Amino acid sequence: MTWIKPSFLWMMYRCGWGTKAGQETVLAVEITRDGFEWALRHACLSSYARGVHPDRATWQRQLKRAPTRIQWDPERDLHLHALPYRSLQLGLAGEAVRRYADEWTVAISDLTPLAREIHTLVSSGDLDSAARLLPQERPYPAADELLARLRP
Repeated sequence: MTWIKPSFLWMMYRCGWGTKAGQETVLAVEITRDGFEWALRHACLSSYARGVHPDRATWQRQLKRAPTRIQWDPERDLHLHALPYRSLQLGLAGEAVRRYADEWTVAISDLTPLAREIHTLVSSGDLDSAARLLPQERPYPAADELLARLRP
């Protein structure tokens, strides 16, 4: 499974600012809106949620069939501590991985130098400068019906 992490600081949490073994390169992958929304329309929550799924067995069947899955993980601050709100993580498998690689991806940028620069500023206590360098992130303007069944 391949995971899309739309949050820069959540990705920094996962890769340790690009210092974890095998995760030393930080890439930003730009995909089409159509592709991202296809993934959302074909997704299932990665864990059972009472009130979203009729029962656990139905959820398990949906999860097995879904080419994408959704997790909601705590967003992170500059120290990579959990914040009281969550960001969507999108897991891709099967058909979704093929579409991601062959159809949806429009640009790939190496953000490793930026990650290292921000990490250096955070480590030295210069949080204001670090914050100014963060990539701009905005809430995704998805219609409610697109996300209604994907919120626990």
